[in-house]
Amino acid sequence: AYDDRPLAARLRSEADRLAGQIEERFWWEEEGTYYLGLDGDKRPIDSVSSNPGHLLWQRAVEPERAAKVVRRLMAKDMWSGWGIRTLSGDHMAYDPLSYQRGSAWPHDNAIAAAGFRAYGFDEEATTVAAGIFDATSRFASQRLPELFAGLTRDAGGFPVQYLGANVPQAWSSGAIVHLVATLLGLDADARDGALRLRPALPAWMSEVTLRQLRVGDASVDFRVTRHPDGGHGVEVLAGGDGLKVQIVN
Repeated sequence: AYDDRPLAARLRSEADRLAGQIEERFWWEEEGTYYLGLDGDKRPIDSVSSNPGHLLWQRAVEPERAAKVVRRLMAKDMWSGWGIRTLSGDHMAYDPLSYQRGSAWPHDNAIAAAGFRAYGFDEEATTVAAGIFDATSRFASQRLPELFAGLTRDAGGFPVQYLGANVPQAWSSGAIVHLVATLLGLDADARDGALRLRPALPAWMSEVTLRQLRVGDASVDFRVTRHPDGGHGVEVLAGGDGLKVQIVN
């Protein structure tokens, strides 16, 4: 973007080296996911957590391993029905009412959903979005708390708030925006004057309208609609002068 090619090349090289180290030292073949970390003696910490969702988000996972990671994050011990837990329900330290040992964090889930879409797992991404949206609708004034309990969802249940959680909280508020952007596949390029969309709206979200979305100096109102055949259309409602708004594959 800044025409500094030597710096860009160095940063890409460093990123590739880091990604290679992650694959070499953190991949956990038996569980189909990545270790939580390394201990003081550089031994893997064999705890299944939500952290690998962040690797998917950053596209740091080898494509052939991505499907395994997605399946592991959506397995019964990790997926509560409201969201992905921070720690496996099968872990000896699991506590659904704890801060980071089995609770669900909205922003953590939004990051995982974006990671799912980055590797083409749109159905799983919409499942996570549905869980977080459903949880949101059950909190007072539809304000998502910082986190909520990782208790398993059932027909008569509700998301249990973590005592002392911040409400509202910037990360959680941003999670809703992040999920909507993920489902729309928003890719804004102010330098090129383009707003590219790669929507994956589920049947329960057939239409999304955004107003006053700024891309560089432009502001645009637009609506994305899901067609009965699963395709999508976009309509510019206002603004967008000099801005290319388009759906891409």
